[in-house]
Amino acid sequence: MLRVRRSFRLGKPLNRSSNSAAKQRPQLLSKRKLLYAAHIMGPTLIALAFAGVSSGVAHAQGTMDFSGAQTLMGTFKTFAIYAGAIICFGGLIFAGIRMMSGRFQDAIPGLFGALFGAGVLGWGAGWIGSLTGQSM
Repeated sequence: MLRVRRSFRLGKPLNRSSNSAAKQRPQLLSKRKLLYAAHIMGPTLIALAFAGVSSGVAHAQGTMDFSGAQTLMGTFKTFAIYAGAIICFGGLIFAGIRMMSGRFQDAIPGLFGALFGAGVLGWGAGWIGSLTGQSM
């Protein structure tokens, strides 16, 4: 015996006579769709309107001043010089104390620390100065 399944939509039987395509009216631009489009496109249109106004202001500004950036890079260069000197000096003191006590193998890390400090002192400050065109 064959059973015929009935179509259901959300638990209710589907009424085929009232759901036909011939009886439905096409609603191309309903009020709800227009409000939804305005809701979606509104912020973009407002932003574009202000972007057109602000671009005229941006053209009237002239040149930019980078003296603050050069001052900041000069501060970094000074920090690299002082940090390199402190690292180098600390490494030499550490290595010297180890050498005076007769433990030369323990002094090797201190010598590498002094070498690293000298690298920070020389190359670090030189590289930072070259970014802004400052002379050493």
